[in-house]
Amino acid sequence: MSGRLVLGLGGTVDYEIRWDADVVEQLARTHGVRRGELTTTAPITDERALVVTILGFLASGSGGERFVDASATLESFAARFDTQITLGGTGVRAGLALDRLGIPSVQHLVSIDDNVRRLMPPSISWICSATEDTLDPHLIVQYPVGALIRLIDGDVISSSANRLIFANDRPNREMALAPELAETLADADAFLVSGFNTMQDAALLGRRLDDLETAMRSLSADALVYYEDAGFYRREFAGIARDRLLPRIDVYGMNEDELQEYVGRAVNLLDAADVTAALAEAHRLIPAPALVVHTRYWAIAVGPDAAHHRVALESAVRVSATRYRLGDVFGPDDLEQTARLPRHAGGARVVAGVEAAAPASAGVTAVVADVAHPTTIGLGDSFVGGFLAPRAALPLTSH
Repeated sequence: MSGRLVLGLGGTVDYEIRWDADVVEQLARTHGVRRGELTTTAPITDERALVVTILGFLASGSGGERFVDASATLESFAARFDTQITLGGTGVRAGLALDRLGIPSVQHLVSIDDNVRRLMPPSISWICSATEDTLDPHLIVQYPVGALIRLIDGDVISSSANRLIFANDRPNREMALAPELAETLADADAFLVSGFNTMQDAALLGRRLDDLETAMRSLSADALVYYEDAGFYRREFAGIARDRLLPRIDVYGMNEDELQEYVGRAVNLLDAADVTAALAEAHRLIPAPALVVHTRYWAIAVGPDAAHHRVALESAVRVSATRYRLGDVFGPDDLEQTARLPRHAGGARVVAGVEAAAPASAGVTAVVADVAHPTTIGLGDSFVGGFLAPRAALPLTSH
């Protein structure tokens, strides 16, 4: 019998724009943006600041999530591009990936509107703390490898494909918990916690953590709790949430950007010694039973329970790689096709090196999927969905 998966804490409505370098370049020239002023950390107060931030990320080839002062800035920017309305949030996108595999889930939502009702598949049920309909869209920007933007004082070229998220979302900032959460968790086999990264009020964060800890007392002793990190709008909140929840977290997940934020330096993701040192440093800071880091080259778990999650890591890598190459439409057979694709040679060397240097580790090499139009949004979320799939008794064949 399949295990029950409860995924939270907040969902979003996303405006996914189709990347158009000509539009971005024209905006940069209209606003007089220069290469020397590109940044990823300045406040985003208007469209010019948004363009500066996007180009700052593009120049570094990295991804991230940032707060924007006004939703109107996002809506006017999105209106310049071909835009698709989709559902987002780690829990929701993980649930959508699971739905493609025929696995149902229960979502905890903090906002609701007709977009959610229309786009949520029948296999996903939900509880929601909202008392009225609201719409606070998230802007999703996916740029390709080799994207070229010509500025007044030089060119900006992306070294890799990546995704950016920009939002001003009151319900997710407030993160109210539904009264039914404790009851819903009582028969859960796994519970995904994510979303505190958007909160900006310390006192409110404390109250929400109190509420969550109370609700989580309903979980059975053997229920798995997966906490997925994210780009916190206020970095100090990451430690507050982590320290409060760590006693109940079984798996603590993050991507390569978050790993580098925690260790405070750039990490050479294809150097086994550097990765081993970074993972050890991150695990000292976050001593979860299993700390999972997922990157474009590999996914590695460290900690006393790492070896127990090797099958989950393989499932996670297959699901995220399948989304990368096929987007939203895939099924179980596509995972088997993905499994037959080659694995990244450099990533395989890193996995071997880390496992040799750190016995309490388990790694899986990333799939090499060469496609013309990859999907970069939601890969980490799909990874989480894939990781949780074995908890729902999804059969996984070897390759």
